[in-house]
Order: sequence, then C-alpha cells, then structure tokens
Amino acid sequence: MRSKSAKPSENLLDELQAALSHGTVARRVETLRRVTDLFINNAVDYSDQHVRLFDDVFQCLVERIETSAKALLADRLAPIGAAPPRIIRTLALDDVIDVAGPVLSKSERLDEATLIEIARSKSQAHLKAISLRRVLSDALTDVLVARGNDDVVQSTVANPGARFSEGSLTDLVTRAERDDDLATCIGLRPDLPRHHYLKLVAKASLSVRRKLEAANPELAGEVASVVQEATQRVRAAAMTRQTEMARALVKSLHEDGRLNEYQVMTFAEQGKFDETNAGLAALAGVAVETAENMMVESRNEGVMILAKVAGMSWSSVRAIIAMREKLSGGAQTDMLTLRDTYDALRSSTAQQVLRFHRMQQNTTSLA
Repeated sequence: MRSKSAKPSENLLDELQAALSHGTVARRVETLRRVTDLFINNAVDYSDQHVRLFDDVFQCLVERIETSAKALLADRLAPIGAAPPRIIRTLALDDVIDVAGPVLSKSERLDEATLIEIARSKSQAHLKAISLRRVLSDALTDVLVARGNDDVVQSTVANPGARFSEGSLTDLVTRAERDDDLATCIGLRPDLPRHHYLKLVAKASLSVRRKLEAANPELAGEVASVVQEATQRVRAAAMTRQTEMARALVKSLHEDGRLNEYQVMTFAEQGKFDETNAGLAALAGVAVETAENMMVESRNEGVMILAKVAGMSWSSVRAIIAMREKLSGGAQTDMLTLRDTYDALRSSTAQQVLRFHRMQQNTTSLA
C-alpha cells in the first residue's frame, strides 16, 4: 500500500490554478504531464473524493492546453478503468478525433447515453472509433448502422462484442445485397439468426457463398462449383442445434397425430420461425427445405400457396405473415388485400405451383 503522501493534497487545484494563470504554454503542458503521472501511478489507491479532485484538475487544465496535449491525455487516460468520468466525457465530446478517438474506443468510464449522443451527432471518424469498443449494445449499434458509412458499418459488424436488434439486422442484410465484403462479414457472425442467414445467402453472390462455405472447416475441401450446390451446403452449415430441435419436435407431433393448423398458428404467434416452417411443410406434404425456400421469399405468395395446399384458414395465414413481417422488420402489408387474394386462390392452382417448387428442389439436390 502506498503512503498517504502519494495522494494529491486538498489544495492541489488552487495551486494549479495559480500556476496556470501566470504560466507559459510549456509550463501548462508540463503541469499536465505531472498531474497525469501522479494519477496513473496511484489510481488504484485513490478514493472517490480524490478522483473527483483530479477530475476538477483535469477540467481546469484542458481549457488551457493545445490539441496535441489533450490528445496525449486522452491516450493515457483511456485504458484506466477508474479514470475521472467528467474529463473522459469532455475528451470524448471533442470534435478533434485525435482527442476523442482513444476514449471512444477504449474507455470503460463512458456511459452509454454519452456514446449514443456522440454517435448521433459527431463525425464518421467518431462513429468508427465507437465501433471498435469491446462491447456494443444493440441500442448503440442501431445508431451506428443507421448513420454509419460503409467503413463504420463493416467495422461494427466485424466486432465480436457487438449485438444487433432485429431492425438493424434487416437493414444490414438489405445493405449487403450490394456489398460482398459486408455480406461475408455478416454471414460469418455466429449469432446471426437463421432466417436472416437464409435471406442473406439467397441474395449473395456465388463468391460470398463460397467464402461462407470455406469458413466451415468440415466443408473446406468440398467447395461447390455451381450456385445450387454452394447454396445447399451453406444452408446445411447454417443449421443450428435450435433448428434441429424445432424440426424434431414438429416431426414428433406430426407422427403422433397432434400437429394441426392451430398448433402451427400458435408457433407463428410465438415468433417461432423454425417450428412454423416445419409445421407448414408437414401439413402441406412437402420437404422442409422446399417450404423454407418459399417462406424466406420477400413476397407472401409462397406462404399462401403452402397454406392453401395445407387447407388452412385465413386466420392462420395471417398469423404466419405477421410473424414474417416482425422477424424481417419490414413494413406491414395490407391484410385485407391479401385475404382477398388468399380466398381467390384455388387449391388446384396452389398444387400446381407447389409441384413446380418441388421440381426445382429436386433439380437442386441433383445438381
């Protein structure tokens, strides 16, 4: 334990203010260096009262020093977990990225409200610094994704400590349609929900599909040479334990005669994509993969065709469509118009379209 003499004296602020009022720029910078050394060398021993005193001292100093000295202060204080909070906030809000950057990317003293405030108002360089933080909440990534340029968004997605809301994931997958690097980066995230993964792969280029496939060690030596095979393997690699359990549950219900329209509607109302998809496939008498292809389409026709073949009522179809909209974050559709379309859809027509989808699925499997 260090002696009490290592602590700052109670009149340190007064002494510094007196020195600064008559000192040169060089003297002020030297004073800042000494105070910073004193704080960093003894930070673990300081009480909250001493930290507040240092906060006052630093606040006084930064008003009277040039940018390069503030940047050095930010760089030295950023990694300190017990750094004075007010000066950290002051440095983070600085318009000069050399000053704000180290604090935005490293300081654990910054509260989320301040980070969101900065992300909403400061430059792309500030956003890029924030994207490098060890942990990013979904509230913060919402702003980074909405305001960030390509570099910021790519950096945010590549951050393993970032968490994303449904809305941000939907925006990212849409944005990735024109950006192969972003598509690959999103697809490699282990926490990407399956329904977003499937939409990403469906729109991705062959090169992206192959990169995602190559990232899986078991498939490294079996890179597909055609789009159909690449898509099939990437989807297989995306199969999660949760999806397997969902399909097993639905299969068990179907074999026991307990799977019905009401159960599928309940799955949809609970937002359970995998269970809904497997249940709809079972009732329509098609492979789960065929139903999945139709379920992830942007239009609702595929869902209505499966439901019509399964003999479902409109209330069940509406629940499934509502689930798709909620998961994708897309705009709400006109349910009255869709209902008229569903009522007018003939079962024989739906059967014909479904046979076409089955044929496509079989062709893909043999490719």
